[in-house]
Amino acid sequence: MSNSARSGLSFPQGFVWGAATAAYQVEGAATEDGRGESIWDRFSHTPGKTHNGDTGDVAIDHYHLWKSDLEIMSELGLNAYRFSLAWPRIIPTGRGQINEKGLDFYDRLTDGLLERGISPWPTLYHWDLPQVLEDAGGWRNRATVDAFADYVDAITRRLGDRVKNWITVNEPWVAGFLGHLMGIHAPGLRNLGAALSASHHLLLAHGRAMDVIRSNVPDSKAGITLNLTMVYPNGDSAADAEVAHQMDGQVNRWFLDPVFRGQYPEDMVRGFDAAMPKIEAEDFSIISRPTDFLGINYYSPFHVEHDPGSPMQMRMVEQEGEKTSVGWLVDPPSLEKLLVRVHDEYAPAEMYITENGAAFNDAPPVDGRVQDERRTVYLHDHLLASLKSLDEDVPLRGYFVWSLFDNYEWSEGYAKRFGITYVDYATMERTLKDSARWYAEVTRANAVLPVRD
Repeated sequence: MSNSARSGLSFPQGFVWGAATAAYQVEGAATEDGRGESIWDRFSHTPGKTHNGDTGDVAIDHYHLWKSDLEIMSELGLNAYRFSLAWPRIIPTGRGQINEKGLDFYDRLTDGLLERGISPWPTLYHWDLPQVLEDAGGWRNRATVDAFADYVDAITRRLGDRVKNWITVNEPWVAGFLGHLMGIHAPGLRNLGAALSASHHLLLAHGRAMDVIRSNVPDSKAGITLNLTMVYPNGDSAADAEVAHQMDGQVNRWFLDPVFRGQYPEDMVRGFDAAMPKIEAEDFSIISRPTDFLGINYYSPFHVEHDPGSPMQMRMVEQEGEKTSVGWLVDPPSLEKLLVRVHDEYAPAEMYITENGAAFNDAPPVDGRVQDERRTVYLHDHLLASLKSLDEDVPLRGYFVWSLFDNYEWSEGYAKRFGITYVDYATMERTLKDSARWYAEVTRANAVLPVRD
């Protein structure tokens, strides 16, 4: 697909238009059909860990309502659906016996998508590690990488005849650092060494998964999804510039460099020093296996400044401007800058925006309509930024809005609504928001369209 094969506000022919979800956020049925416990089941059921004590036990009941949810996808004109596979639903104990009922669900979902002309884009790991493996050390334990490879083998053998696009791991920074250093995601640890070890093993799991996919489904495409962002110094001082570089190192370069350059950034290795994980001889050659694409999740930039009184010598600085209900600055130009930067410095063969979206405080439906103009404008402006990147030869091949539905938003519970489809959590009734109706017009036009009242 040539970036030049377009005009005006149109995207190139063959551009992928999708929406994204994750298993623990939408499926529910937490104890049905043999599903095992995940680290998010344990974390969310631990008092004080999530907003209002919310859990994903029911979520939005996609496990039972998937057929009607597929009709919503068809109505939106999607040609791709990014979802994640729940490891504890498929192999409840993390290793060994496959739970056929769990795997059958993804069989049915895959077939239902294909019957509607929608390509399945499964993510193999989106944070719901089987609790049994966590009890044995989780991602801090190198053996979990072997367990993941076995799980990927089972999945790709079952679905590989129909699934031709695979995402190995979603946002290892979040799983590694928010889960093991900041303690606000499962498993809720606060230790730098644990965060670095988990992050390294997640990257190693990605590389091992690439090998399995290449072997079992050689006619497919596969890659990793990273949450990336632009990091700006808040002031003009050399100290501010240095801490911005450090933050960029932790969030961006710590994951991009090993995947695309086969090494960790030297300045970060020096900074992490004794907390560095054990790295074996073949690790980087495995982590840097050639990928077919890079998935990028983008929401908001970081602005930081030097703060000698803080443990990391830096602090985040809130900026003036529009914010989402999560408090994230709305900054579409930073998406274009990010796409260009990644293309220029790392040259992925293809790039996809695998998540982009915004949480706002949407009012319930009135006469079947949910007015969410701020979200529509957000999506419009970020799609324009994506379009501009094509003029700078960025090999952008697709866009997945986050999220298809309002859902369980991890430690925020059900307090934040990211969906383009409104979900009444009491009745599970779905209502397309105005942003969804606008997005449906975009997918069919293959172009950025004006925002109308």
